[in-house]
Amino acid sequence: MARPRQSPRHAAQFADLPPRGPVESLIYWRSAARSGAALGAGLALLVALACCSVVSVLAYSSLLALSAAVAFRIYKNVLQAVQKTNEGHPFKWLLEKDISVPAERAQSLAAAATAHLNAALAELRRLFLVEDLVDSLKFGVLLWCLTYVGACFNGITLIILGWIALFTLPKAYEMNKPQVDANLELARAKINEISAKVRAAVPLGKKAESEKDK
Repeated sequence: MARPRQSPRHAAQFADLPPRGPVESLIYWRSAARSGAALGAGLALLVALACCSVVSVLAYSSLLALSAAVAFRIYKNVLQAVQKTNEGHPFKWLLEKDISVPAERAQSLAAAATAHLNAALAELRRLFLVEDLVDSLKFGVLLWCLTYVGACFNGITLIILGWIALFTLPKAYEMNKPQVDANLELARAKINEISAKVRAAVPLGKKAESEKDK
């Protein structure tokens, strides 16, 4: 994706940034207008889902899009009649565009989804059947924390917060990467130290670790 034209000050700001794909460019605010529009549209949709049912949101959104398309089509037809031009259908370029999903692309997406699903199922089986006691205890602490999160927020609220975090945390991390990495390394070292102490104190943890080494 080509970067929008920037002033010299902004060009210097983006000079050392790594290239990103279309989705990453939105998340990392390479174009403030596009990222702001994506953030605002997503928030509007999520707030609408929080206030109304999914069917109502889909119906009203589709009706709004259809009304806009019909109004634009009528406007272009009237304009062509007044100007006596023959520009054709205003959405001709969209009607002629190929929107079919290639079979290879669908197969690759299905294969990737299957691989992630199998990995998740294997990890959940390992945690719930206590293959490693320490890892299962960590998972239990996480589930216990989620009970408090669920008591404070419902699902759609968490999705809204996640959408906002998607457009803020990656950019904040990119701007403060050295400091964040240093703090994360300290936290990781502390967690590893506590885990090592628990594994040393619990025989089952030692046994599971020795079986992994084999």
